[in-house]
Amino acid sequence: MRLEIGNKVAVLDDVLKGKVVNINKDIISVETEDGMVFNFDEKELIRIDTEQHKLSKFSDINNPILQEKISDVKKKPSHFKKEKQEVIMEVDLHINQLVKSTRGLDNYDMINLQLDTAKRKVEYAINKRISKIVFIHGVGEGVLKSELQSLLNKYPVKYYDASYKKYGLGATEVYIYQNVQH
Repeated sequence: MRLEIGNKVAVLDDVLKGKVVNINKDIISVETEDGMVFNFDEKELIRIDTEQHKLSKFSDINNPILQEKISDVKKKPSHFKKEKQEVIMEVDLHINQLVKSTRGLDNYDMINLQLDTAKRKVEYAINKRISKIVFIHGVGEGVLKSELQSLLNKYPVKYYDASYKKYGLGATEVYIYQNVQH
C-alpha cells in the first residue's frame, strides 16, 4: 500500500496521527492536527480511512433487526436468569497489547503474531473447556477479522460479532462446542 499526499495516517509506535504533506522516497512528512510536521519512515505509518470513533458514532443503531433483538431480550421472563456465571475469556489482539514495540515488524509479522496468539488461546480454551472467547481486534480495514475467521473455521466453534454494547464494532465472540469427538 503506497501512501499519497493527502492520506490520513497514524504512527504505529506513537499516538500521533495526521495528513501526509510530502513524500521523499521512503521518508514521509506528516502534518498533525496541531500543525506540526514530522518525518517518518513509510514502515512506521498506517493509512486510516475512517476513524474508530466515527464508525461507532454512526453505526446503525436504528437497524430494525437490532431493535427487534433488543425488544426480544426485554420481553423474556425473569425465570431465565443464569444459575451460574459463565467464564468468558477476553483476548485483546491489538498489536500494542502483544508486544512492547513494533519496531522492526512489518504488517505480515504483526498479523502472524496476532493469529498465533489467537490460535494458542483457542487451543487453550478447548483444553480447559472454556466455552466462550471474545477476540478484540478493532475495526481497521478488516484484514485481521477475516484472517481470524479463516483460522476459526479449522476448529469446532461457531463465531459471531460480539456485543456492540460492550465491545463496540471490533470484536468477535467464539462459542466452543464442548462435547466434540475428534
